[in-house]
Amino acid sequence: MIGSGGGAGSGGDDRGGSGRGGAGRSGGGGAGGEASSGRGAAGAGALRARARFRVIGLVQGVWFRQSAANEANQLGLAGLVRNRADGSVEGVAEGPREAIEALLRWSRRGPPAARVEAVEVEWEAPRGEPGPFRVDR
Repeated sequence: MIGSGGGAGSGGDDRGGSGRGGAGRSGGGGAGGEASSGRGAAGAGALRARARFRVIGLVQGVWFRQSAANEANQLGLAGLVRNRADGSVEGVAEGPREAIEALLRWSRRGPPAARVEAVEVEWEAPRGEPGPFRVDR
């Protein structure tokens, strides 16, 4: 996994080395600081991307997965989110890069009851993930 984001409410970042063969690094635009909300980013001509992410903190039992799926579907993303045995939540999102970055910004806050400590992100080549974004149980 790449880098760790900030805690709840912080901008965080997605920097660091490639964790899985050729996954690459996120650019300076990263997942923080853009003025646009990213909503409606699924329009024609948007650069497709794929990100694998892990959210660490109090993120299970607080409606994180369903809230993340709702947010991702509003952003027009495909992919999934699931709980991990270590108490974190992991996901894969595919679609316009701007929309993925918006989901990652949302993930740094999560739903009201969540307490996000960090978000790790690894960018990958798009694979044509089918939609809609779903909760994997």
